[in-house]
Amino acid sequence: MFLLTLVLAPLAMAKMNFDFDPNLDFSSFKTFAYIGGVNSLEFRQLDPNLISNQVHAGVSKALAQRGLKEVKPDQQPDLVVRYMANSQSKLVSAAVGDWVQFGPYIGDYWAYTYDLMSAETSLDASLIIDLIDLKRKDLAWRLYLDQKITDDDTIWPKVIGQISKGFQSYPPTQKQIAEKRKERAEHPPKPPAQ
Repeated sequence: MFLLTLVLAPLAMAKMNFDFDPNLDFSSFKTFAYIGGVNSLEFRQLDPNLISNQVHAGVSKALAQRGLKEVKPDQQPDLVVRYMANSQSKLVSAAVGDWVQFGPYIGDYWAYTYDLMSAETSLDASLIIDLIDLKRKDLAWRLYLDQKITDDDTIWPKVIGQISKGFQSYPPTQKQIAEKRKERAEHPPKPPAQ
């Protein structure tokens, strides 16, 4: 029993959630471009592109399995993909980076799920993956992963597996859309962070 607890404990500690705009027609999104991300993890990996490359690979595979085609950012994609990796005890807007034309999307209706997902200790980390509707320049869908992310090479197969599992909810089903509309009616939007 003790060994089973040790094996299952890391899986139980990982949290995953997703958020999306229930008013969008996700079937209209056919292409995406990866623009990178912000890495605010407290460890330094030997390869500075490791996290970006791993997230890119995981997201590209998941979206391709859902029929979307990856294009270059200058080819007017339907969706822009970015990530934020953070190991702070509380996520703050300064930690999400400066995206010039795209905001952090941590206010309004997006705040409710964002506030639910935050790293609790410096050993835990959050990975947020955004799908941004380029035409509207607004967030369309967001995946949250909270789990232990270290510089150990064995963690990335687990994280990529979680990315794949998280994207099983993309595009959202009619039931998920109805639930999201109800959630947003019960939790009004937060004002934008100043």
